[in-house]
Amino acid sequence: MQPTEPQAAEMEQAAPAAGSEESLDPQARIAELESALEAMREQQLRERAELENQRKRMARELEQARRFANERLLSELLPVLDNLERGLEAAGTDFERLREGVELTLRQFQKVVEDHGLVAVPAVGHPFNPEHHQAVSVAEDTGQPADTVVSAMQKGYLLHGRLLRPALVVVAR
Repeated sequence: MQPTEPQAAEMEQAAPAAGSEESLDPQARIAELESALEAMREQQLRERAELENQRKRMARELEQARRFANERLLSELLPVLDNLERGLEAAGTDFERLREGVELTLRQFQKVVEDHGLVAVPAVGHPFNPEHHQAVSVAEDTGQPADTVVSAMQKGYLLHGRLLRPALVVVAR
């Protein structure tokens, strides 16, 4: 159906008006998008700042953890230190009592370090293990099988299964 002449004239007049509305609409849309873009930039800056603050906070907490990691161990060693100091103060000519005090303190110390995962490397009478022992000498005619540790010059230690210090040993040939 064809529009009548008056309808066609109305459509022509409405068309430029619609076009001018569309020309305003893109400007409003641009302003709206620019506003949204600015809001997103501000949000991104806040999120970056929050991440940076979180990174700094984690670094501080990690540093604190490193500084005080041995706090529990050291607090458990304080009684050992106290006993050694008391032993030195009380030491007189009674060497037997002094020896007993030192032995008690040694047992106390050994318990503390064992509770924290430190164990001695088995040495004398055990097969030589290059991962746990460092041979400093070889002994002949010991009556022991070859590659057996016959004596230890210095104890070795494992901390939670990882070698802290190898045992210095003499090995049978």
